[in-house]
Amino acid sequence: MEYKDYYKILGVNKKSSKEEVSKAYKKLAKKYHPDLNPNDPKAEDKFKEVTEAYEVLKDDEKRKLYDSLGPNWQHGQNFQPPPGYENVHFEFRGDQQGAGFDFSDFFETIFGGGFSRGGAQGFQRDPFSGRTFARKGQDAEAALELSLEEAYKGGSKSITLQEQVIGPDGRPMVQNKTLSVNIPPGIKDGNRIRLSGQGSPGMGSGQSGDLYLKVRIIPHPVFKLDGNNIIYDLPLAPWEAALGSMVRVPTLDGEVEMKIPQGISSGQKMRIKGKGMGRGSAKGDQLVRIMIRVPREASLRERELWEELSKASDYNPRG
Repeated sequence: MEYKDYYKILGVNKKSSKEEVSKAYKKLAKKYHPDLNPNDPKAEDKFKEVTEAYEVLKDDEKRKLYDSLGPNWQHGQNFQPPPGYENVHFEFRGDQQGAGFDFSDFFETIFGGGFSRGGAQGFQRDPFSGRTFARKGQDAEAALELSLEEAYKGGSKSITLQEQVIGPDGRPMVQNKTLSVNIPPGIKDGNRIRLSGQGSPGMGSGQSGDLYLKVRIIPHPVFKLDGNNIIYDLPLAPWEAALGSMVRVPTLDGEVEMKIPQGISSGQKMRIKGKGMGRGSAKGDQLVRIMIRVPREASLRERELWEELSKASDYNPRG
């Protein structure tokens, strides 16, 4: 990444006082202020650059750390941080003048990622007009795990997420946030639910971003998903399959009675219309897959009957 010579950016030197640094910043910030350069797309980039430089040089600790890099680096030179800098981290307070800018990779490498990219904490006030910058906050995404029943039926669900905020002491802190989410019936795995205004806070008076909840349907012990269809494996005894029968079959709407035709084979599927995922014309079905089961152990009488059947039948399942 490119090394940033903050002294050169502000037009000061290492011996300049805080007052001289502040004076240089205000002069350059006014010169490149976006409101004063509406037709110059490079002005905002320059404005961010001088603000980043001022953010470092106005603070004694950050300035000392920056100066410790040594005099051999030059502006524009490819920068590799010295050993040990990967463990450096500053705790940024809520009154930081530059919070909310997309500061450079160089800045974040030296001082840690305290300023969230996209303006999570918001820029405070324009030192010249007194107005607050307004920029919408970043959108955020989180996982929303649902049981198959919750996804099928929909309804209201309460979820708790963690968010980073500025605490009473001005330091970042993590707190829990509880939200009520309306789950549309038939929502599918991978779908997203948008919660307006529940993302990262905006800059200044800017509105918050949105929160997108990506749905993950938890595997079910009984049912399986196949697109919009739901598959249920129905165990049948050999005589139920051979003679036909009436059985109770579970669905996500409760049990239904299903007629099993005689002579059905293992692996064949029967359809229950409209008991799958989705809505309207796109709603899927429940597919009942026949699984013929044979007792592991047979009584003496059962074995006699099986042997009698094998002698009486000329059926060959292998052709």
